[in-house]
Amino acid sequence: MKLDEFELIYKNDRIDIKNKAKIVSELTEIIGKQNVSIEPIDILAYTKDSSLIAFNWTIQGKIAGLPDIITWPESVEQISEILIYANKEKIPVIPYAEGSGVVGGAIATRGGIIIDMKKFNKILELNDKNLTVSAQAGINGMNLERFLNAKGYTTGHIPQSIRMSSLGGWIAHRAAGQFSTKYGKIEDIVLGMEVVLPEGKLISFKSIPRASTGPQLDKLFIGGEGTLGIVTKATLKIWPYPEKRSLISYAFPTFEDSLEAIRQILREHIFPAVIRIYDQFETMRHFPDIEKAKDKVMVVFICEGIKKLVDLEEDITREKCIKESGIDCGDLPVEHWLNTRFRVTETSTMPPYKIVFETVEVASLWENAANIYHTVLESMNKVKGLIMITAHASHFYPNGVGIYFSWGGVPPKGNTDLDFYQECWDTTIKAVLDAGGSIGHHHGIGINRSHWMEQEWGDAMNTMREIKKLLDPNNILNPGKTYVRTWKGGEN
Repeated sequence: MKLDEFELIYKNDRIDIKNKAKIVSELTEIIGKQNVSIEPIDILAYTKDSSLIAFNWTIQGKIAGLPDIITWPESVEQISEILIYANKEKIPVIPYAEGSGVVGGAIATRGGIIIDMKKFNKILELNDKNLTVSAQAGINGMNLERFLNAKGYTTGHIPQSIRMSSLGGWIAHRAAGQFSTKYGKIEDIVLGMEVVLPEGKLISFKSIPRASTGPQLDKLFIGGEGTLGIVTKATLKIWPYPEKRSLISYAFPTFEDSLEAIRQILREHIFPAVIRIYDQFETMRHFPDIEKAKDKVMVVFICEGIKKLVDLEEDITREKCIKESGIDCGDLPVEHWLNTRFRVTETSTMPPYKIVFETVEVASLWENAANIYHTVLESMNKVKGLIMITAHASHFYPNGVGIYFSWGGVPPKGNTDLDFYQECWDTTIKAVLDAGGSIGHHHGIGINRSHWMEQEWGDAMNTMREIKKLLDPNNILNPGKTYVRTWKGGEN
């Protein structure tokens, strides 16, 4: 198919760019001919992110958003000049990393210029004494981790998307990795960074372990999703590669039993690197050959670090699991998870069958966690066309938990896939809010959650909009996300 033969989903709020040839010519003057493209094949590559519904749309001949111009800047100065020029011409600019986002955060809903960060891919410094690594924001996550592993270190930040995500993307979406219970989320790992503001000004936050020097402005850009600035480099904490790794799994009678076991473990200040709860439905799907887990809730743990600490963590983990009626299932379930953790087969197997599939992650304090789980399942099972709804939990704190819901279905007659998709999203989020939870844990806001931000933030949302207006008065940087008031756009 040719580009103009695709059906465009988000088209209502597009900015009309006049005299595109002149704009392309002037961008070429700024960053060079080799770094600017309006070729259809290049444009097509940036019409979607990894949102699961986008895979369905691709098969159907649809695209989510349509950028006008693609750029690949090679320096901070070039990014700054692009933004200065875009402000003058009132053209949207969308930062783009590796396209691994799943909430539409990098989709050009209003058209404009894509700034692809892939040429910012250098590791700048490894410092053993400080236990830090500095790198440009466009570096691929797995490339960074492999470099560190070869030197005897790890960031401990291993998201499922690590092979197709970048450092800048992690910061933009306030990401969390699979080993986050021990090593922390990206906001715990970043020590300093450099950011280009929407009007082209460069600011830097020096690398420090902690400071008491007024409000920490750098935190504003962690989770900003490219709406407040473009991160160009960052310094991260690293750790010596673990000496020992212990694999543990237990099956529990109920979801509540598994939550209580983990809550008790973390209360002891014991932090297994990996903890994952699979409800009965997901246990049946992922561990059908584990007889002890039949009709139960599987939990897998990985404890890692120096041997003495791992042995202690393993002892206490087992003790708490047994106390809450856990049945030891050995290390095979954990080995299975390690071998399959980067496979997301649903994204390729569901679309041909016209199934709309999605995962939605939310957060909760311990006191609301079980209620959120049951409320969401009860609410979602009333949605017409739903085939399945399951859950797992994969991020834990002494105070609460992050829960994933996975659902799939076929739109009822008369409904589009987007109608059905939105109904399922809204049903899930409303149930979470009603049960006392938060609407997102680590995938970000993007398009999918933007219209729920008023309920999440209350009056503080107006303050967030004022900050956006202060930093980006022309609404240039990634407009139509986070601050909008409606599903398909609106005023920022």
